[in-house]
Amino acid sequence: MPVPPIAYCNAVGTAVPAHDIHDAFIAWASARVEPRARAVFARMAARAGIDRRWSVLPGVDGASAVDAGGFYADASPGTAARMAVYAAEAPPLALAAVASLAERVDLAGVTHLVVASCTGFVAPGIDQILAARLGLDAGTERLLIGFMGCYAAVVALRSARHIVRSDPAARVLVVTVELSSLHLQEESAVEPLLAMLQFGDGAAAALVTADPHGIALGQPFAASLPDSAELIRWAITDTGFAMHLDGAVPARIGVALGEAAFAGRITGGADPAELFWAVHAGGRSILDAVQAALHLPPDALAPSRRVLADNGNMSSATLMFVLARLLADPPAARDGVALAFGPGLAAEGLALRFAP
Repeated sequence: MPVPPIAYCNAVGTAVPAHDIHDAFIAWASARVEPRARAVFARMAARAGIDRRWSVLPGVDGASAVDAGGFYADASPGTAARMAVYAAEAPPLALAAVASLAERVDLAGVTHLVVASCTGFVAPGIDQILAARLGLDAGTERLLIGFMGCYAAVVALRSARHIVRSDPAARVLVVTVELSSLHLQEESAVEPLLAMLQFGDGAAAALVTADPHGIALGQPFAASLPDSAELIRWAITDTGFAMHLDGAVPARIGVALGEAAFAGRITGGADPAELFWAVHAGGRSILDAVQAALHLPPDALAPSRRVLADNGNMSSATLMFVLARLLADPPAARDGVALAFGPGLAAEGLALRFAP
């Protein structure tokens, strides 16, 4: 029986919108928090490890979306208004990421398009919109991965891997695009405001083929952590998608990774300290929990921490940004792991190996 080919992520392109909304959000949220809780919120915001987050939502005269005249200035917009912005803004941001990818690798002959997004809905789907705007052949096979959250990048890359292993001639364009800033909620409690503080907008694109350059996509793994389904969840409301990110998530991840069987499944039995790591930058405390539980060297998660600082958590696009950094500045180790967490609470990942 023939051996399936190895699938490689040949290159990754990324894109973010033009509007930095991090400081404006902190000012907006600080004004909403009860006075006795403001010191706690300020301390936690300062420790978040985030310098900038980006939004497709413009302000007026250089202000932000939460200032006078902005999208959130007067009242909490309805879900229909938010989805109208998604339909208008998600495709151009995704196309900017594809353009960035095209600067790194030849995109001729794309046979499959895999798109992941959980921050909006539109039909015809964003996969169809992108295929049309990119001028892809009408016979290009499409897959839309929706509402899976932060680990959807792993699912998209894993799907591309399966396609290439079944068809060595396949050239799979993988796109992740998220507009998290469309889902700001009217909250005054510290915990939900800190959850919203993590998220920004971004898009990434990758080409996955059997051509042996870039990062090889190895054995996938997936696991749901028991008794944790309520820790990360989205609710579709009349005013957008309301995210619940429980403060217990980092500790729960740390406990799971501290179990030898679970950690061994992720690392394939290798010493975690001898691998390179592409960990979804879900938040500083999550990265701290992964680093501590796996006893990683101090700089092992530097690419993830840099993505978090520059962009915040962009849901499914975040891991792709980490891979882009690793491709631009390869680590000393040849073997590694991609790891992401999301609703469930579930962990998804892939073994990685740099091409010789």
